[in-house]
Formats: sequence, structure tokens, C-alpha cells
Amino acid sequence: MSEDFTLAELMIVASSEAWRGNGEVLASGIGVVPRLGAGLAKLTHSPELMMTDSEAYLVEEPVPLGPRGAYVPKFSGYMSFARVFDCVWGGRRHVMIGPIQIDRFGQTNLSGIGDPFKPKVQMLGMRGLPGNSISHMNSMFVPNHGPRVFVSGEVDVVGGVGYNPARWPTGASDRHVDLRLIITDLCVMDFGGPRHAIRLRSLHPGVALEQVRAATGFPLLAEQFVPTTTGPTAEQLAIIRRLDPHGMRAAVIKGNPSALAPRATAKPS
Repeated sequence: MSEDFTLAELMIVASSEAWRGNGEVLASGIGVVPRLGAGLAKLTHSPELMMTDSEAYLVEEPVPLGPRGAYVPKFSGYMSFARVFDCVWGGRRHVMIGPIQIDRFGQTNLSGIGDPFKPKVQMLGMRGLPGNSISHMNSMFVPNHGPRVFVSGEVDVVGGVGYNPARWPTGASDRHVDLRLIITDLCVMDFGGPRHAIRLRSLHPGVALEQVRAATGFPLLAEQFVPTTTGPTAEQLAIIRRLDPHGMRAAVIKGNPSALAPRATAKPS
């Protein structure tokens, strides 16, 4: 592990683990940290992942973020929208999204805050979330872990399908839902508890279990011993810097703090 690294870099490495062992699937990271995480995964532990140039072609290596300058993507084949959807509907994709709300069932919201018919805040809308969330693997990235994101009840607008039995009509099954990891600025979580309950997998350096529970609006499962999130190696940091030559990761968390700096304890809402 490297001697010092930023919180954003720690989260990139943690995000990359979402794609470990997925096989030959389309890796889609939405946003700076998820995209760098997917790229890091392809260049280290999961070279079999498929990636696109975000336009129309598959590439042999992840395309760096920001202006490309003299960089020329290493194209390996045509990847039209139709082919992308073949991967999506066939279950051969793993996307990491950034919801504005997540509830204890893993249901997600990208649409708005408040009454759906008169929202306080209007966001992106449903986009492809309803269909995507039952078609292939999904993970989530949250840069500001708090009870406004991890809500106590149900999300205001259910856009992403989760494991809520009340939302499944008679005869329907949640067997096509495959929710994997949640990466936040405090910890890593998964859906490995009973009946897919959200469970704490690791705490970032300097973060206490009580801090995470205070910042989560629903009961959070945790083992008696929770490991510390593994930090990046020197090799991983070099790859991250190559994939982000303009330093866009520095703007993800306010002040671009070190992952090893003391962390303030969150106050219950």
C-alpha cells in the first residue's frame, strides 16, 4: 500500500473491486470515480472486461478522462447502441451509478426529491434505470454518505428496482435483480445480509462504525469485526494518474482530503 493517497483514490480502488470476477461483461462507470474504478479493474485484475470509448467503439484499454490531446484510443471493434443494449438486456453489463437516494431495499432514485408530482428538487428523471436495474449487475457510488441519501423509508421516486417485496406483483420474482457494492466516502457496503439486507463490508481509514450508522437512515448490518478498506498500491496510483491526467478526481470530494486524515464524527440527523 502507498504511504499517502487521497480519499478519492481510495474510493477508486474500492470501486474497482465491484468488477472483480465478473467475466467478459461491459463495464460502465457513470461519473469520475466509477469510471476510473472500471478502468483500473480492466488494467489490473480483470483484463477480460469490455469497455467503450463512450461513443461507438470497443477499446483495448480505458480512454483517459478529459481532453485527449494526442492520445488515440486503441479501438478493437464497433459497438453500436444496438449492441450495447444486447449486452444490457442479456445481463452482460455491470454499471456503477450515483443515485441521489437509496433505501434499505436497494431501491434507487435519480429523479427528484419530495412529492413526485411537485418535487422540491428535479433531477435527471428515470433515464434507463428501471430496465437496467433488472437486467444486469448494478453497483452504486455515493460521495456524501448521509441520511438524505440513505433514507429511513422508501426513496421518494422508485426508479431503480430493489428487493422490496411490496413492489413485486403476484407471481413476479426478484431473481433478476443483482445489486453488488455501494462505495461511499465513509465505507464499502453490499447486499449480503439476510433477504439482501445492506451490510457493511469495510470502513475507510479513520471512520468508526457509529459514524456510519449515524449517517444511515435505516438499520445497517455489520460483523463484530469490520476490516479497513484497502488502500491503493503504488502501481494502482500510477494507473489512476495515467487514466486521469487532468486530475478530475480531485474535485469529487470537497478539499480533496487525504484518506488518512482524521475524520470528523457525523452527528445524527
